[in-house]
Amino acid sequence: MAESVPENEPERTNTPEEILEASYQDLRTDLAKELLERVKACSPRFFEKLVVDLLLAMGYGGSRKDAGAAIGQSGDGGIDGIIKEDRLGLDIVYVQAKRWDGTVGRPVVQAFAGSLEGFRARKGVFITTSTFSKDAREYVERIEKKIVLIDGEQLAQFMIDYGIGVTEVATYTVKKADQDYFGEMQ
Repeated sequence: MAESVPENEPERTNTPEEILEASYQDLRTDLAKELLERVKACSPRFFEKLVVDLLLAMGYGGSRKDAGAAIGQSGDGGIDGIIKEDRLGLDIVYVQAKRWDGTVGRPVVQAFAGSLEGFRARKGVFITTSTFSKDAREYVERIEKKIVLIDGEQLAQFMIDYGIGVTEVATYTVKKADQDYFGEMQ
């Protein structure tokens, strides 16, 4: 049954660009949900590989060999891995990767911050497939160390943005008339 528009309100129609953008966002949301479900179903070893692939795609780490060797070592002292902040290795970022279903609370994030202290580290990235509590997010804003929290939704969005675990199906280029080109006609 179609919705009726009140007589005093003009009917609003979306432009083709707005329809395309809304459809794109719907596709992206569905893909992000699917990616997160697939990541949660994979092994911890696969999750570590995914984290390395993502950080490399984002420009961290240098080479796969360097980054891969730095993640997932036993006896890690509360750190899942380290990765170079840039290809030259001028600074190191410590990584914690948790493939969890439950909310990651402040105590877990605080333990990671404590582990950073044990390595005299200033920067860390905590990546999870779940979410962070409000208390955990507020905690990282108040401490001196720089810790970036990446929850499952952000992880899936980064995977889409950086081409990890996804493949391109179609590309649409929307064009409009170039006013500068036709400027002489006015």
